Amino acid sequence: MAAIHVEGLRYSYGDVEAVKGISFDVAPGEILGFLGPNGAGKSTTIKMLTGQLRPRGGHAEVLGFDVTAADPQMQARIGVCFEEKNLYLNMSGRENLEFFASLYGIRDPDALGVLRRVGLADRAKDRVRSYSKGMRQRMMISRAFINTPDVLFLDEPTDGLDPVTSAAIRATIREEADRGAAVLLTTHDMFEADELSDRVAFLNDGEIVALDTVENLKLRYGTRSVKVRLRDGDGVHEEVLPLDGAASSARLADLAASPDLLTIHTEEASLEAIFIQLTGRGLAG
Repeated sequence: MAAIHVEGLRYSYGDVEAVKGISFDVAPGEILGFLGPNGAGKSTTIKMLTGQLRPRGGHAEVLGFDVTAADPQMQARIGVCFEEKNLYLNMSGRENLEFFASLYGIRDPDALGVLRRVGLADRAKDRVRSYSKGMRQRMMISRAFINTPDVLFLDEPTDGLDPVTSAAIRATIREEADRGAAVLLTTHDMFEADELSDRVAFLNDGEIVALDTVENLKLRYGTRSVKVRLRDGDGVHEEVLPLDGAASSARLADLAASPDLLTIHTEEASLEAIFIQLTGRGLAG
């Protein structure tokens, strides 16, 4: 059974339809990347699935529970990390986690262990007020992990983090999926989406315009090519050749045999390029 099941889900802000009848499933242990520009409907979808907004149409279930029922059993089994930071600033990091764990009925949470996973164990006793923006973001992620959830909703989880910390957080997200948690991940970071997602959904103007594995999307919409760099006097000459066709194969063989050859790299379409091809707009727009 799907951990998240969405069928024809809709939501409107007044006369503006933000989510227009979308459908998708997320299996246990799967990471679904939910990609799209600001205003595409990503955060609205997560808010409906976590019970913060009531859908105006369609149906959605999380762990078999109707999301409109606001069932405490469902809430106890999900973890959420939103872009908006709603931490208790006058509490320490550890106190924040222990408090939120108590809301789940967890009496002896491993708060320090969870903080260690996001690189905050050495600041566990410090008030969150003293944390930087990136540290508060890591606190939000640790809070999503505190109840060992069966479903994780992560809205831009590495926003504001440096590359090293982002890589560490991505590793913890993959660990959660490997443990069996279903993960719905929104991100503007195409490297992150490519690295983490088992499948990706492209959301544009409230509609899903493509839903498949990253590999299948690249094969379907991309062009396989190879970039060859050769020494050209004091400079460098580059050629990009499609990988399909006899003419390209012969040219590639000639270039590979050249004494001026520097590098050969295969290239594939990026998720950003595929999104632009499908919608005519960029993911950051």
